[in-house]
Amino acid sequence: MAEALAQADIGIIGGSGLYGMSGFTDAQEVRLRTPFGIPSDAYIVGTLEGRKVAFLARHGRGHRLLPTELNFRANIHGMKQLGVQRILSVSAVGSLKEEHKPTDFVIPDQFFDRTRERVSTFFGGGVVAHIAFGDPICPELAELVDDACKSANVVGKRGGTYVCMEGPQFSTKAESNVYRSWGADVIGMTNLQEAKLAREAEICYVTIAMVTDYDCWHPAHDAVTIDQIVAVLHQNAGNAQNVVRQAVKAMPKSASCKCGSALQFAMLTDKSTIPAATKEKLKLIIGKYL
Repeated sequence: MAEALAQADIGIIGGSGLYGMSGFTDAQEVRLRTPFGIPSDAYIVGTLEGRKVAFLARHGRGHRLLPTELNFRANIHGMKQLGVQRILSVSAVGSLKEEHKPTDFVIPDQFFDRTRERVSTFFGGGVVAHIAFGDPICPELAELVDDACKSANVVGKRGGTYVCMEGPQFSTKAESNVYRSWGADVIGMTNLQEAKLAREAEICYVTIAMVTDYDCWHPAHDAVTIDQIVAVLHQNAGNAQNVVRQAVKAMPKSASCKCGSALQFAMLTDKSTIPAATKEKLKLIIGKYL
């Protein structure tokens, strides 16, 4: 697999139901190797609304990868290799509140980690870094997506907490009700690791959480059929493409947030002690600070 020649400014990660992006011109498949392995699929790199964009199907085209099987580090590092500075991440979620109805989009600003079996940092191997993660979502991208929902006539709700669970099984009713008692808004299986790694890679990141159904706490949950869920997935996918197009169209050329300097004061390791192999592996992430 050759390194990519194509470059992009904006990355799009598509979740359940969103395995491609319409409206691309000059599109090409780019297959990458990264220091952390191979991403979920080829990146589709092309032009969308006049901007250079890279799209990645998170679970692979055909939905082949479990949430725990995802190589999050390769997926985000691949975006970095392509030159991506901002990521719009689209994800199917369950609703933990009556007010978040199927086909609504939520733009969470917090995460709660319920995963157990995932690597969610680029660091180790002789280098230690602790990024600030109190505000895990880029505020500029969150505002942009909120406006894009309005432009696309999609119900978008800014703010809230995304519970990231291990899966692949869904919650028990006891778990679902505990999450509700915490005030959480939606539940999914993928976005927390992406957000952590994007911050370490100094890439702006936002989650577009597409509500598919109510989680199992809801009295009507058991009456929902697979056909109904699939219908909502299709509707959400169409709405997501419209929202993403609007967001890309309105994306400013430069950012004024702090995401691009997240590592400036995060590395604690004496630079002279970092092993050469680790420097090489992480050169795209930490090179400018060495």
